[in-house]
Amino acid sequence: MSAPDRLTIGELAARSGLATSALRYYEDLGLIHAERTAGGQRRYPRPTLRRLAFIRAARQVGLSLDEVRAALAELPADRTPNATEWAKVARSWQRRIDAHIESLRALRDRLTGCIGCGCLSLTKCALYNPSDQAATKGPGARYLLGDTPPRPRER
Repeated sequence: MSAPDRLTIGELAARSGLATSALRYYEDLGLIHAERTAGGQRRYPRPTLRRLAFIRAARQVGLSLDEVRAALAELPADRTPNATEWAKVARSWQRRIDAHIESLRALRDRLTGCIGCGCLSLTKCALYNPSDQAATKGPGARYLLGDTPPRPRER
């Protein structure tokens, strides 16, 4: 058993619900930090549990690990953030969530229109992609990436 204020990687994994491989990966990315014993074993400060909860919440919101790193950089590493510090991060998440909601709504609306025609073909669709016009805009699913499809022709 480790010191009361330090957790082994196994203890941290058990408490956080994350695999030890994920913990090592997060450490490699600089999201969490461990001290090493004389024998080279990792020992994590107990507040690492809070950082891991933060990472998990950020990932559920849809933030990339780079965005998580940026958010963690805004918070103190040596103490629990105060209400003002949390509010600043929360506001940035709210903007991200709102943008994600709008993106999902647009995707839903595009899928409804496409599936509604019954052809289910993005390359042959006579309504939204006549003559495969989307291919001229670049690789990938252009309309799902945000390009505006041509107005459907009336039948």
